[in-house]
Amino acid sequence: MNPFADSRLQYTVNCSILFTDVPLLDRPQRARDAGFDAVEFWWPFSNPVPSDADVDAFVSSVRDAGVQLTGLNFAAGDMPAGDRGILSDPAQRQAFRDNIDVTVGIGEQLGTRASNALYGNRVDGVDPLDQDEVAIENLAAAGRAAAKFGGVVLVEPVSGAPAYPLKSAAGAVATIRRVAREQDVYNLRLLADLYHLAVNGEDVPAALEAHHALIGHVQIADSPGRGEPGTGSLDLGGQLTGLAARGYDGYVGLEYKATQQDAFAWLDSARVTTTK
Repeated sequence: MNPFADSRLQYTVNCSILFTDVPLLDRPQRARDAGFDAVEFWWPFSNPVPSDADVDAFVSSVRDAGVQLTGLNFAAGDMPAGDRGILSDPAQRQAFRDNIDVTVGIGEQLGTRASNALYGNRVDGVDPLDQDEVAIENLAAAGRAAAKFGGVVLVEPVSGAPAYPLKSAAGAVATIRRVAREQDVYNLRLLADLYHLAVNGEDVPAALEAHHALIGHVQIADSPGRGEPGTGSLDLGGQLTGLAARGYDGYVGLEYKATQQDAFAWLDSARVTTTK
């Protein structure tokens, strides 16, 4: 049996890394045409506070395609240039606060209850303790805003960015618990990207067992290469089955690079999701 066809698993397509052969606003429809009814995006604009017209065009592209937007990143800076979030940068504190309103506003319009706040790289010349303090305050502000409509804010360990301080599930969970302890904000959750955790040397099954109660979203790609499941050596099917057995009933984000003509052939009968 294909472990990815487990009826407990629901898939959402990351349209920032897949369908890159068409313009961004055409990708929700491409996902729908490929048999999916759920999509997610990194921050889809060039700045933290886009124009109302740009926001409306993005919202319309999702609605017109008839798909559910399950996740959206907060603004993360210039990711192609190496940025991995603005959350912890004291110089961008106000930019992040302004971005909260836009991100949460889109979430309210589209029923998107998960927003991912990339922590941000360490900044040369800035005390890491100061960065962490800014991050905790910004995460709390984001969490309070998302809580108004039942949303959660995700905290993600990331690989491939040496200056990014959160590289393990335990590190992200420690941040989540600090926000709860110091700011009385309790709707932060772990984004368990199985690819990033594995590349960082994590014992992924052990991490999922230890922290499954705090997991708010899961993403997958195979390693090496960050391609489709089956193109590398990770036991993604087994890990997802284990999460489902522990009660995880959220979406699984397909956040991988297409390396084959049919980027979804590995899914077989699990191709179509059921919108929550």
